[in-house]
Amino acid sequence: MEAPAAPHNPAETQLTVTSPEQMRELGRRLAKLLRAGDLVMLTGELGAGKTTLTRGLGEGLGVRGAVTSPTFVIARVHPSLGDGPPLVHVDAYRLSGGLDEMEDLDLDVSLPDSVIVVEWGEGKVEELTEDRLQVVIHRAVGDTTDEVRHVTVTGLGERWDDAGLETLSG
Repeated sequence: MEAPAAPHNPAETQLTVTSPEQMRELGRRLAKLLRAGDLVMLTGELGAGKTTLTRGLGEGLGVRGAVTSPTFVIARVHPSLGDGPPLVHVDAYRLSGGLDEMEDLDLDVSLPDSVIVVEWGEGKVEELTEDRLQVVIHRAVGDTTDEVRHVTVTGLGERWDDAGLETLSG
């Protein structure tokens, strides 16, 4: 009889970001850890900085095209300008269903060759892979000009065990 598998403790790092430029820089640093086949789920209130982070990811990955919110087109593909993977940027805000509704996007087909970033993907794309990066951005809510964001980056699955998430705070 086999021993039960040990519970997997996710890799996690927490950061404080105080400006949109720092959020972009976090995206550029995170891009250095990403490779084809990675799924990044972004969670946070409206205006938290999900698209700003993704813009930095695009810069760090060296992809073509301006990274803007794909809210109305649902998904944009940014091909690599070099030999890296393309960036598939998805905004699932308008999608109410789970993975079934997202099947038309063929994310399962794109995943092995791309880095896929999904804003508002919680509860919708987890079935794509056990190995994923979850980025949660908290900000002050209400009528505020506060630029401070508290970011928690959690690597779920073996892929992220030794991926160097701790280097993001440097």
